[in-house]
Amino acid sequence: MSPAPAQFDKESGSARPRIEGDREQEILSATLQVLSEVGYDRLTMDAVAQAAKASKATLYRRWQSKATLVIDALLAQKGVEHFEPADTGTLRGDLLAMFCGFGGITEQKPIALLAGVLTAIHRDEELGSQFRERFIGPKIAASRVIYDRARDRGELREQVDLDLLAPALAGIVLHRVYLMGEEPTPELVSAVVDQIILPAALHQPHEQES
Repeated sequence: MSPAPAQFDKESGSARPRIEGDREQEILSATLQVLSEVGYDRLTMDAVAQAAKASKATLYRRWQSKATLVIDALLAQKGVEHFEPADTGTLRGDLLAMFCGFGGITEQKPIALLAGVLTAIHRDEELGSQFRERFIGPKIAASRVIYDRARDRGELREQVDLDLLAPALAGIVLHRVYLMGEEPTPELVSAVVDQIILPAALHQPHEQES
């Protein structure tokens, strides 16, 4: 079998072998395995290379840093890059479908892997930047699509701040999971939607006393 065609690296100005298909998935799966075992801080390219039965040089030809490798692995595992928000016809239905469906916040494995990254995003500038742009960004954008559709249907109250509201559901659930030790169940998501998100989105807030 002939070798895979070279892929041009714009930053280095050189060609590099393309890692794709099953081999790429094997390396990304090995990355998630190591991440789940030791967390981001202790994850090394050597450890991933050993788990994937590849050379460290092979990894560096495709991924310039462990931050890029880990984010690629998380995206491949969750399917974030190809995520399309559900359209059930109601804001409540869309939120439950998004957060309780495949790749949602109620799945145990993604939550456990996320815990291995969250402790490092404030210390590792590259990881934090890529995490916010490539991992969290698409999720927030999908949430905005859901809320924009709800606004077009006339469900939302006037002047609701979507920049504040769109990330709120995930933030509240993850707070209760990571800090309060609760399980990320569909029942928890439903309670947050019904008791916090929908009242904020669909009803006028109480006027502050003068």
